[in-house]
Amino acid sequence: MSLRNFIENLEIKNNLTKISKEVSTDFEIANILAALDGKVVLFENVKNSNFRVIGNIVSSRDLVASALGIKKEQLLERLTSAINNLKEPEIIEEGLCQEVEEPVDLTKLPILKYMPKDGGRYIASAVCIIKDPETGIRNSSFHRLMLLDKNHFAARIVENRGTDTALKKAGELDIAICIGNSIPVLLAGATSLPMGVDELGMANALEETRLVKCKTIDIEVPTDSEFVLEGRITREKVKEGPFLDLTETYDKIREQPVIEIKKITHRKDAIFHALLPGKGEHKLLMGMPREPTIFYEVNKVCKCKNVLITPGGTSWLHAIVQITKQNEDDGRKALKAAFKGHGSLKHCVVVDDDINIYDLNEVEWAIATRFQADKNALVMSNQPGSSLDPSGDLTEGKKAKTCKAGIDATIPFDKKDKGFKKESYGKIDLKKYL
Repeated sequence: MSLRNFIENLEIKNNLTKISKEVSTDFEIANILAALDGKVVLFENVKNSNFRVIGNIVSSRDLVASALGIKKEQLLERLTSAINNLKEPEIIEEGLCQEVEEPVDLTKLPILKYMPKDGGRYIASAVCIIKDPETGIRNSSFHRLMLLDKNHFAARIVENRGTDTALKKAGELDIAICIGNSIPVLLAGATSLPMGVDELGMANALEETRLVKCKTIDIEVPTDSEFVLEGRITREKVKEGPFLDLTETYDKIREQPVIEIKKITHRKDAIFHALLPGKGEHKLLMGMPREPTIFYEVNKVCKCKNVLITPGGTSWLHAIVQITKQNEDDGRKALKAAFKGHGSLKHCVVVDDDINIYDLNEVEWAIATRFQADKNALVMSNQPGSSLDPSGDLTEGKKAKTCKAGIDATIPFDKKDKGFKKESYGKIDLKKYL
């Protein structure tokens, strides 16, 4: 369903928080979204703007699951299936995203200033689509965009990823910036698929996602995006940042490419999606798409049941892997495979299939009762790490390095007795007593 349909469904179920009081894009909207993290909020009266603003739309697993019509326990299976069964999107002649053509003036959009230290106003919710200049294959990804003036952004383009690789081939690239997308498009844009694979095929596998060609550039975009900004990544570079990152700490200032916007189209009565950096929505979109890649690698070496990237680990650096243990060394093999499945992973815990990985008390109980550090810990020094981890070696010009640690909190294979199992009291009907 489109973002618009998703909002309508939330309203029907009384799961939408509406704010009719006039609010400012300078810190106020961001502070309200932070206070209501986990709840979808629609701002109906935004100061100096003709557009409404929506936030926190995928700030919980329950919200993501409801958008896909499944239970949250089924998310890993659904994402894995979509990744493995990509479906080419249909291209149609007209799209709702082009109902209105707007004169190019980015300052008219309700682009937020999130925190006082920010380098400027930022769009953090945009799925940016480019085409490889050699293959013509689309690539969809998130790039934070710092507003420079009426028709320019500075874009944070991560090195050696899809957009950067394509840009190095051509020097300049056309780009379509889509804001206010369906949940499948957001999930696909956040997923790192192999080079040369169209992420919109994943979105279409999750739910039908039709495309329409842009007005001024040879790129197709989701028909029901709320806004589409058509432009070009230029050779010019400027300082971008600082900006709050996934770890809720500030990212550094870098020289980054300038994007020139040449056309703005949008839906009638368009709704602008504002994504709150460092909070639930940001964390889920970054972390959850890494669960299928870990699941895939662990299943190569043992029977993996489930994977969870944890919010306490910034939804990036920590994971819990649930396995059905069939061999003595399955726990250790699962740890090594998990680190392979997500290169930025720093700490991982492997548990048996009787542990509920969504209950961190149960995971901690497994560590307390089934883990011995001198026998079951895996420590790997001087490993490639994440630039988001401020405790790592972040020497300028070099790949980030870190020490990775794994905890095998599974029952020892030769000691599967009742001493390792939780005992439960009998269930009763309290209505008989209270």
